[in-house]
Amino acid sequence: MAEIEERVREVLAGILPRVTVVAAAKTRAPDEIRAALAGGIRVVGENYVQEAEAAQNALGRGAAEWHLIGALQRNKARDAVRLFDLIQTVDSLRLAEKLDAEGRKIGRVVPILIEVNSGREPEKAGVLPEDVEGLARAIAGLSSIEVRGLMTLGPALAEPGALRPFFAETKRRLDALARLELPNARMTILSMGMSDSYREAIEEGATMVRLGTALFGLRGEDG
Repeated sequence: MAEIEERVREVLAGILPRVTVVAAAKTRAPDEIRAALAGGIRVVGENYVQEAEAAQNALGRGAAEWHLIGALQRNKARDAVRLFDLIQTVDSLRLAEKLDAEGRKIGRVVPILIEVNSGREPEKAGVLPEDVEGLARAIAGLSSIEVRGLMTLGPALAEPGALRPFFAETKRRLDALARLELPNARMTILSMGMSDSYREAIEEGATMVRLGTALFGLRGEDG
């Protein structure tokens, strides 16, 4: 696990202080996450409610800030509101309404990001860029939701530099939303870029990047 800790320290040393690094911990064991935390990670991203709960049981709820970075089914909304400090993958009013209802039950305002399908890919989750404003306006009427910004994956392209236009468009959408000054909204987070594209994402305005392999190494690698 020392290799993970060292790798994390090296990555964090090369990233601007304004950028938050989310350790994408899908399928990672608690010991691997613990090593990342020892290296300086403060935010852990999980794709699944069950994996997040298992990690928190092993490490403690307060060991990190926990983000949901995978798709969320509405029937998991109650658990998500309980487990996560930020839900990055809201792409419909129905899902936001369900999270709002669960938040009201426990007296919590739920921070979310709106997921943008910047590549306009039919098979992918996320709202189309041109529909972001409409969804944000609708969600702004929910008293137990706070929209904190936008998240995007971008299309799967061989060349990370080719993602720049998708990152740039998502940044433009965020800036436009910020100018609206919607209620129940603080448009300060732009989550985009992964291990193969985070440098380009940061140059295009990302304030948050989601890194898996760059921190943990390839799955099955000794850490």
